[in-house]
Amino acid sequence: MLRARSAVESMHAYRPPLAARRGLRLDFNESTIGCSPRVLERLRSLDAETLARYPEREPLERAVADFLGLDATQVLLTNGMDEGIHLLCAAYLEPGDEAIIVVPTFAMYSIFARVEDARIVPVFACKDFAFPLETVLSRITSRTRLIAMANPNNPTGMAVESDVLLKVARAAPHASVLVDEAYFEFHGKTLLHAMARPANLFVGRTFSKAYGLAGLRIGILAGDANQIAMVRRVASPYNVNAVALAVLPEALQDQPYVKRYVAEVQRGRHRLQQELASLRLRYWPSQANFVLVRVGSDYARFMQALRARGILVRDRNYDPGCEGCVRLTVGAEEHMQILIAALHEVVSELRLSGEVRA
Repeated sequence: MLRARSAVESMHAYRPPLAARRGLRLDFNESTIGCSPRVLERLRSLDAETLARYPEREPLERAVADFLGLDATQVLLTNGMDEGIHLLCAAYLEPGDEAIIVVPTFAMYSIFARVEDARIVPVFACKDFAFPLETVLSRITSRTRLIAMANPNNPTGMAVESDVLLKVARAAPHASVLVDEAYFEFHGKTLLHAMARPANLFVGRTFSKAYGLAGLRIGILAGDANQIAMVRRVASPYNVNAVALAVLPEALQDQPYVKRYVAEVQRGRHRLQQELASLRLRYWPSQANFVLVRVGSDYARFMQALRARGILVRDRNYDPGCEGCVRLTVGAEEHMQILIAALHEVVSELRLSGEVRA
């Protein structure tokens, strides 16, 4: 009988709750207003010939590299940030290698590492989700071949200073070190241009969040040219679809649109955190386009009450250290007004008694 590899058989499938997502979608950190009108205009102009041809990725990699201030040899376009993670694992992990994952964090780091039969070394965040630098450094061994860190982190929204992340990368020159900057635009700080950036450091980006292109699946993996060449060897030559490549120049060029939305999210994030404090709900200051809130044992009823009002939020109760927590996506001002009004109603209705943020 045909059987999958033992590493695959022992895995649990990752099934995001995508079904029946009707209402105000504040559960997956997507843009709540969508992509630039220029992107939509370019979409409408696509012809049959464009769709009939295999997509050519390299010209767009040059454009993205120019936009980022890098050389084209330092950039690989991927089918979303997820594929970038997958490619790193495929390029650098052997069975039995170790992958250090600081948790709680994005689930796909561990999933793709397990696919390569690597051993996951989870490092738990410190109190209030502070980055556990000393513990991470103490777990690095000769078998460490991947260290994955999101900055800002998901689901906490917490950010780490660049010098801390660089210290990790320099402590493990034999390992691929990924700093996932999926929420960079809302944070504004990056390691892309760090002085003397280690050759083992990779930076990931996505167009799913601030650019509103989650449905087109396009991301960026950037790093040392020699190492990106190794990752490129395990990537399909047609991994990014023709539609995504066709609209990407318009998305890049319409920076006023992106910046307006980012500024609106940052204002909304500040206001949401103020309202959560006034409701005496425990939250963690975020640098991303979402806020993690501890509701407590009533978290399921809290989510259902919001859903009854047409608002979807994300259950994070099962993430390490996130018991009773829910994640709220931050979006446009009009959507935050709807959320905040609903939060006041739900807290009153359920008589929630949370913990005021310290």
